Amino acid sequence: MTEVWRKAAHELAGTLAADAAERDLAGRLPVAEVALLRESGLLPLLDTAGWAAANEATRIVSAADASVGHLLGYHYLQLWRTGLFGPRAAGEPGWFWAGVSNPLDAALLLTPADGGFTVEGTKTFATGAAVADRLVVSATRTDNGEKLTFVVDARAEGITFPGDWDNIGQRLTASGAVRFEAVRVAHDDVLGAQPEDQSDPKVPRISLAAIGFQLMLAQVYVGLAFGALDAAAVYTRETARPWTLSDVDKATQDPYTLAGYGELVATARAAGFAVDAAVSALGEADERGFDLTPAERAEAAIAISSAKIVASRAAVETTSKVFEFTGARATATKYGFDRFWRNARTLTLHDPVTYKAREVGDHFLNGIPPCLSGYS
Repeated sequence: MTEVWRKAAHELAGTLAADAAERDLAGRLPVAEVALLRESGLLPLLDTAGWAAANEATRIVSAADASVGHLLGYHYLQLWRTGLFGPRAAGEPGWFWAGVSNPLDAALLLTPADGGFTVEGTKTFATGAAVADRLVVSATRTDNGEKLTFVVDARAEGITFPGDWDNIGQRLTASGAVRFEAVRVAHDDVLGAQPEDQSDPKVPRISLAAIGFQLMLAQVYVGLAFGALDAAAVYTRETARPWTLSDVDKATQDPYTLAGYGELVATARAAGFAVDAAVSALGEADERGFDLTPAERAEAAIAISSAKIVASRAAVETTSKVFEFTGARATATKYGFDRFWRNARTLTLHDPVTYKAREVGDHFLNGIPPCLSGYS
């Protein structure tokens, strides 16, 4: 079974890599890319092969196309997130899931109505929502201030997508806004509420969603680093010229180029190992269910923050420095090597990594766990 999904992930990555630069320049809504995800058979992977497999598939796809890897990773994350309140949400195996839950944007309001709710408002940075089948949404009740998480059909009446995503990187993630106008939500579609009392024993488990997002971002960072290395290596082997003072016949024989690639490969691999450890940590925390303790939750959070720190640095450094080993001609638009840096730079600004470093340092020196927030 393992070989089947891994082979499918690599085949999809090969398909995406073949025209990744052209699709990035076009910057269209990723309808065709989501169709490829459906055809690959990878969408149900979380249920068929588990958490670790879903993470590995995300990294493989991200190396070929970070936008599509981001979409796939968030699909797994949103589906996993529905199970934090109880049994995972049911759905068709071919459904593509996305979320509407920007922690800094509390603009969605739920009003009780006719045995359910209506939801109003606009949320920004809803990756993949415009091309999804189902959305996992967080909103606040108008009557009591309770924050609820629910699922809704992405094509439900009253949901519109302004199409306002126009950033330098992750151009194919459809990460724009979502507008809700009198959208109906049935009681049966409500997954649960975020406990307001931090001493509630459900808090450690339900709050895993925030660090789950951080982990998937780190997974894409690692994929980006390896993707940039793979693409640059092909160019260096097949196209790059040795520098005139190098006294070697091929660019692949230049000692400075060899050392440079060696440093970047070691950094990317180290980041990958850190993220692998974080995948295990979150998987173990998830398996504890509602028995998860605050201390256990904190250990998983620190593992993920540590991984995100090194993965962020690896992505930004690698996607920038590969140009030093490919040369001036590699900056031609037709090669599209800049997309790796643009994607890394855009995605690593999701939230300040220096705050992750502070969390790790505070935990190490003072034994203080990360504060619970939409990002930690």
